[in-house]
Amino acid sequence: MTQGGKKKKRAVNRSIMLAKKIIIKDGGTPQGIGSPSVYHAVIVIFLEFFAWGLLTAPTLVVLHETFPKHTFLMNGLIQGVKGLLSFLSAPLIGALSDVWGRKSFLLLTVFFTCAPIPLMKISPWWYFAVISVSGVFAVTFSVVFAYVADITQEHERSMAYGLVSATFAASLVTSPAIGAYLGRVYGDSLVVVLATAIALLDICFILVAVPESLPEKMRPASWGAPISWEQADPFASLKKVGQDSVVLLICITVFLSYLPEAGQYSSFFLYLRQIMGFSSESVAAFIAVLGILSIIAQTIVLSLLMRSIGNKNTILLGLGFQILQLAWYGFGSEPWMMWAAGAVAAMSSITFPAVSALVSRTADADQQGVVQGMITGIRGLCNGLGPALYGFIFYIFHVELNELPMPESPSGGSVTQYHLQQNSIIPGPPFLFGACSVLLALLVALFIPEHTNLNVRSSSWKKHCGSHGHPHSPQAPGEAKEPLLQDTNV
Repeated sequence: MTQGGKKKKRAVNRSIMLAKKIIIKDGGTPQGIGSPSVYHAVIVIFLEFFAWGLLTAPTLVVLHETFPKHTFLMNGLIQGVKGLLSFLSAPLIGALSDVWGRKSFLLLTVFFTCAPIPLMKISPWWYFAVISVSGVFAVTFSVVFAYVADITQEHERSMAYGLVSATFAASLVTSPAIGAYLGRVYGDSLVVVLATAIALLDICFILVAVPESLPEKMRPASWGAPISWEQADPFASLKKVGQDSVVLLICITVFLSYLPEAGQYSSFFLYLRQIMGFSSESVAAFIAVLGILSIIAQTIVLSLLMRSIGNKNTILLGLGFQILQLAWYGFGSEPWMMWAAGAVAAMSSITFPAVSALVSRTADADQQGVVQGMITGIRGLCNGLGPALYGFIFYIFHVELNELPMPESPSGGSVTQYHLQQNSIIPGPPFLFGACSVLLALLVALFIPEHTNLNVRSSSWKKHCGSHGHPHSPQAPGEAKEPLLQDTNV
């Protein structure tokens, strides 16, 4: 991009921000407290995931009590359906929010994401059924990132996205431990009531305090016109995967490495609770430690590695850590092994940020959204396929328990060891399968060149991305920093 083009773009951004401030000052924005800010988005995210984090331990217990014979299979199907529906609906909801505004869709996504919470004690069957269906609207991150893009200039956006993702991580680091403690002292019913109250507080906060970031005067002129269905197509970005050999290698690497990661996130805490005999408090502590170590790995360690060994080698190192972690999970039969493998898992979290950085450095300026969109689309697809695949492999290898291990047991050993000796030679078969998948990803990644020019035809992409015509449209979702864990209830 020429120097003149950059200056013109900055001038347009300044004009847009000034126009927004004038419109907001003149009362063009629906009621809310103050001007739209990143802090509004941060509070919405924190309250939603804090409410779900409180339910980590109760959810694992209710899941086993509801599906005692096929716990892992049903967990995989529930999370798989939710992830697949989220993948299919996210582009459509994003496109609709471009026309109808962000506030209404923040309200919609938070309401439907949190709707299953009170059903946990009312009817567990309805609770899990509603969780599955809620995937259609469980895309709060997509709307929040659009909200942030509306109110920030391009050079501020990365920091704003980082603040949102850090808030998400902080909510999941703290809330499971609080929920486990309250459940042990006062019972799970109080935890469910508290989580419901926090979810209602989030909804009320959106209704009362969150101002619209996309004023009506700033929306497309053809407000009532139908949206572009090409823009709402979740497979639009995936159709361009084969147009460049380097892009194809990167996308295959992402698919093979993130598929087991998505399955692992959906079932691992249940695995710790049921198979390894962890208590609710131990699971909560594991989440907190893993979260803190992952934040350190994705900031300080990632920065040092990128400077010292280069981008591609950082990706290969992250994949190597992931293979070690999954193999350790797969063969581990003692609680201390899970803790050790968790530390390795934190190091493996550097892979995706390194992949995003590689794409950002090697793609032309007008190709960033295209390639990042492909990667995000593949990860979204894995969020649906991974949990179902893990649940199915657990089912094939008969990894189930007839009753929950007793938390009072010092190691959880007697029930667990009996189960492992009777039912399966390998304690965690899906994790071993995941290690093989990541090994293939490592072999593919070896062929990715360190420096290249990605060339993907983007004319049709630009056309449907710009179909609404307003110049402040947010960046492609892939340009946002990914949260520590995906948008899920555990």
